[in-house]
Amino acid sequence: MSLRVDCVVLGCEGEALDAAPWPGELGQRILGNVSKAGWQQWLQRQTMLLNEKRLSPINPEHKAYLAAQMEAFFFGDGGDEPEGWVPPTTQG
Repeated sequence: MSLRVDCVVLGCEGEALDAAPWPGELGQRILGNVSKAGWQQWLQRQTMLLNEKRLSPINPEHKAYLAAQMEAFFFGDGGDEPEGWVPPTTQG
């Protein structure tokens, strides 16, 4: 049986990540509060930001920007959205 977390992204319980996906305190907060599905949503946002803003994950300034965006995505105001991005809608 896999561990479960109350996911701050999805607003419901989901399968927990296997390990902290980021070093330090932020990684531990993500591990305890973000599901695998929620992490996948961040990875999609990160890819859009990398492409839109032409960021390099090995550039220290770009890495710091991505870390700040990650924290905002999970625990803040949602962070920057790529230009022209429209969130998907659900239809019932």
